[in-house]
Amino acid sequence: MSTITAAMVKDLREKTGAGMMDCKTALTETNGDMDAAIEWLRKKGLSKAAKKSDRIAAQGLIGVMSTVKSGAVVEVNSETDFVARNPQFQEMVQKIVSLAPGVNGDVANLLAATYPGTSNTVETTVKDAIATIGENMGVRRTGALSVKEGVVADYVHNKAADGLGKIGVLVALESAGDTDTLMAFGRQVAMHVAAAKPLALTSADLDPAAVEKERAFYTEQALASGKPKDIVDKMVEGRLKKEFFQQACLLSQVFVLDGKASVEEATKAAEKEVGAPIKITGFLRYELGEGIEKKEEDFAAEVAKTVAASKGG
Repeated sequence: MSTITAAMVKDLREKTGAGMMDCKTALTETNGDMDAAIEWLRKKGLSKAAKKSDRIAAQGLIGVMSTVKSGAVVEVNSETDFVARNPQFQEMVQKIVSLAPGVNGDVANLLAATYPGTSNTVETTVKDAIATIGENMGVRRTGALSVKEGVVADYVHNKAADGLGKIGVLVALESAGDTDTLMAFGRQVAMHVAAAKPLALTSADLDPAAVEKERAFYTEQALASGKPKDIVDKMVEGRLKKEFFQQACLLSQVFVLDGKASVEEATKAAEKEVGAPIKITGFLRYELGEGIEKKEEDFAAEVAKTVAASKGG
């Protein structure tokens, strides 16, 4: 049997990120064959990941990056906020988001991309991290924006590290004006998006099902008043425009940094400083864990279950 040296263990650990004892075991099991040991650890990692895959991962980080004319955002989840503060996890998210502009919002392509500095895919790297850190993790979603002329501004809320936080926003602005001034205004709009949570850019971009749901709600209320149908229809459309579209559509919302003008009006006013017309063409807003059904934990029951299990053992 080959002698397993500390240098071999260190080398394997640097290549895989696995724990020291796992690396020593892998080398022992494979008689010191480095490639076989890497494969052994990978298989072990996949096994550990499978055991943890049913555990809800609603914490983690939103990663955002912008390269002036393009930008990308990624959500990478973990089970606890403690792991989200782990420098190893943060570095992984930063490297994953660096690949995101090239996949244009396709999660499958992002998972299949080669993780920087390795020959592994992003998917394999995440599964190896599950084995090393000991929590379920996953790349949940990604999106990207770009412009031919103008900027893609970014903003991160509850910042944990460079480009990482709890909320990530991208805003695409087309303009031939001054880039620095346009970027500064774009970041203000991105901050607004983080705070105001618009659903779409304009009413034409809203989900038709969401519009119909609101229309049905307003119609039911209006009919209850006993007014004629033609009056009811006008009331409903008026409320849709004033109460729903104005609150749900970015350009119609009151600009939070101003408190008076709409975002559309604020954009028009910014054109003077930028030196050219500005058109907001799109935005992305990712909030950590939104839409994930979180399991309600009964801590007392969990403790009682653990105690009962230990007595039974």
